[in-house]
Amino acid sequence: MVKTLIVDDSALVRTILKNFLESDSSFEVIGEAENGREGVEKALELNPDLITMDIEMPVMGGLDAISEIKKELNTPIVVISTYDTAKMAYEATVKGAMEFYAKDIFARNNFVKQKQVLDTLKQISGIKGRVPYRPDNNARETPRVESRKIDAVVLAASTGGPKALSQLCAAMPGDFPVPVIMVQHNSSGFDRGFAQWLDTYTPLEVRLAEAGDRPGKGEIYVAPTGRHLLAGDNGLFFNDGEPVNNQKPAADLLFRSAARVYQNRVISVVLTGMGCDGADGTRYIKKAGGITIAQDEESSLIYGMPKAAVETGCVDMVLPLDKIPSKLVFLARGQENC
Repeated sequence: MVKTLIVDDSALVRTILKNFLESDSSFEVIGEAENGREGVEKALELNPDLITMDIEMPVMGGLDAISEIKKELNTPIVVISTYDTAKMAYEATVKGAMEFYAKDIFARNNFVKQKQVLDTLKQISGIKGRVPYRPDNNARETPRVESRKIDAVVLAASTGGPKALSQLCAAMPGDFPVPVIMVQHNSSGFDRGFAQWLDTYTPLEVRLAEAGDRPGKGEIYVAPTGRHLLAGDNGLFFNDGEPVNNQKPAADLLFRSAARVYQNRVISVVLTGMGCDGADGTRYIKKAGGITIAQDEESSLIYGMPKAAVETGCVDMVLPLDKIPSKLVFLARGQENC
């Protein structure tokens, strides 16, 4: 049973969320709070397995409440807010929130989407007892791969991705010599806000991908919600086909297209997330002669996507998150036989 605390200043929203969660017998709402201060007090009193948190509330807002709770508890927190506070909601992931959903998802009658949300919340709640990851400063040996010219990096992330990407991109130098094309599964639909938020964390230029974009060095392209992003001979383009492994955009399709266009001159990276998106694409990158990287279990919030990639047998390097940026820099600059 996932014992849940709901923090939101709207009684109507609290009722909607309670009904949504308790439609699944795995959830039990054990408390409600109408502002951040009350949310902190009830979190410490009830020690729930999961907390849902609004952003804009009286007395104390969600960002401050998350910071206060995280000082005392390792309880997973999921932000549920509105589109106009999306940039703040992504900022909440840096403070310790695990995921962000828009409120209107919970009011819709979309069984598939709602099941995905409930499945994600169940998996997120399971990390409560896990010891938080602490970077290991000791050097780790990684398999050596042949040095070659690199033309692009393609990247996949899902649950836990915003925080991981903010850390990864912050560590990338402004003169990174190749473009980065990424799929971050974005249940909120606020893709432009995500790109704008991520842009504040890195010297690289982050933009929401558009059809016809020709990826350039030092630029990060984010796949929009609801369309598959692919790399083509004449630049980026979209595919409006069916979801792949319940994802749209799907990293698998991006990786496959990148393997065809860049062949052995591409690096793929699979970061934290539920499911297996990116695993099949990793096979394509490896078959084309590219370099494949997956985040390790210890530093992943959810070791689903990286694990699936590793299990293909096609991953060259399994690295903690804090080691990936420097490895990408060395590989992209062709400075070592890593």
